[in-house]
Amino acid sequence: MRKRGDVTADVLFTGGSVFTGTGSPLRDHTVAVAGGRITAVVPDADAAALRGPGTRVVELDGALLAPGFQDAHIHPVGGGVELLQCELSAGANAEEALAIVADYAAANPEEPWILGGGWSMDHYPGGAPARGLLDAVVADRPVLLMSRDHHSAWANTAAIRAAGLDATTPDPADGRIEREADGSPAGTFHEGAMELFAEVRPATSEELAYRGLLRAQQELLALGVTGWQDAMVGQGGAVHDPVVAYRRALDEGELKVHVVGSQWWRRDAGLEQIDGILALRDEIAALGAEHRLSLGTVKMMVDGVAENQTAAMLAPYRDHHGHDTDNRGLSFIDPELLRDAVARLDAEGMQVHFHALGDRAVREALDAVETARAANGPSDGRHHLAHLQVIDEGDTARFAELDAVANLQMLWATHEDQIDELTLPFLQDGAEARQYPFGDLVRDGARLAGGSDWPVSSADPLAAVHIAVTRVAPGLDAEPLGGAHQRLALETALAAYTSGSAWVNHRDHDTGHVREGYLANLVVIAPDPFGLPPEELHRAAVRSTWIEGERVFVALDAD
Repeated sequence: MRKRGDVTADVLFTGGSVFTGTGSPLRDHTVAVAGGRITAVVPDADAAALRGPGTRVVELDGALLAPGFQDAHIHPVGGGVELLQCELSAGANAEEALAIVADYAAANPEEPWILGGGWSMDHYPGGAPARGLLDAVVADRPVLLMSRDHHSAWANTAAIRAAGLDATTPDPADGRIEREADGSPAGTFHEGAMELFAEVRPATSEELAYRGLLRAQQELLALGVTGWQDAMVGQGGAVHDPVVAYRRALDEGELKVHVVGSQWWRRDAGLEQIDGILALRDEIAALGAEHRLSLGTVKMMVDGVAENQTAAMLAPYRDHHGHDTDNRGLSFIDPELLRDAVARLDAEGMQVHFHALGDRAVREALDAVETARAANGPSDGRHHLAHLQVIDEGDTARFAELDAVANLQMLWATHEDQIDELTLPFLQDGAEARQYPFGDLVRDGARLAGGSDWPVSSADPLAAVHIAVTRVAPGLDAEPLGGAHQRLALETALAAYTSGSAWVNHRDHDTGHVREGYLANLVVIAPDPFGLPPEELHRAAVRSTWIEGERVFVALDAD
């Protein structure tokens, strides 16, 4: 690419490879930045003309320069708040998690409830921890802790009593209560049953939500993430509406990244909520801050998750003896309403962001997009389906046909205890071959985006890329989940997390690529992943992160 005018660079990146957002990286090229934008991508031999007396030269020393990562499905405010509360993800087993709860309670005697999350279902029999475990470490106050996947909550007896729950409490239509022999709540509450605590648990304050946002931004910048799609803002949610925190960060000049907020579709309401969704979109647009924040997306949660058997499946789940049950999971939104809503939202210029994990949910979401296409013709909605754990073979080609994006949580596509113990044994024969079929999607021409679902799992894009390329977690002695044919090429996985997510976020005009005229939102990665064997990709790490030409993160041992 040519130099823009005669402007010398504010910053020059040289001495490494350049991943431009697609394809193989450029070798022996220098990237120039001026005024917050990329002004040139030129062979090293032409770089001297771009250097001026004030130019800052960043010697890459063999590292890879790439577009800043964008996370297409994440919950930053909730994740940041959890880091400030009782955070259990470091617990390697049930005993360690309970020790963290006990230590947190002792250190915070003034808190009326112990709140937080991060416990892993595979640490407890049947994925359902009992209230008595929590009672043994905290009996004097209510405790309510979200699971790592945020589809279940663990409560102690004090919390259950505070909510007025007992053996006569019915399961909500969109959830399930784990019960003891006499019908009393056992301590674990799945999906909509978590909302049974909504009236009694302390609300997340505006101040805590704001602190959570800033903490999350700090964590994500260190991972090279320069933009994201927040998968739950507006109506509903377990924390204070993140829009309030984002607006404050805008007002105070603290929002460094660009954010697309996905407004939550309330499952207890219908088409009448669309007017409010459009009004909030337009209210934020009127601020003139779309460079940093926009709300042109709606999040529709079609089903649950497979490990608690609420993911919507075409075939029934099996019981512990391998026999079919009458449970095929939950469709949280009536399919007819889903089709009508998506067609209306598409006509209004809204993007739809689906949570669709089971194969029936994926089909229902694709059917809704197909209805919208038939009603409205082609649009620039860039609708996307997240999670995609199981996709029927007949549906992978529909993504490209309908211009629907596959939003991949790559980190989940490996054997681990939760899938091996709580999911695969309860699915039909042959189900393992359909787990996270990334390769099939690529072969059928689907457009990909990358997202983490943090704090459900790590927000580290490079950790996710390792799994996408190998289908095996580092250090795990196992076969690739679903087979080696479901692996992604390294450049495909990196493109999903950069140019792919930028496209989903309608930010492909100025981010997601290393290209002249684009914002200098960049990340330096070492060692260069393209120089590593696939099984060592986890060694690659972010060395520095740049937004509009300003360095916003640098590793402690980097210059």
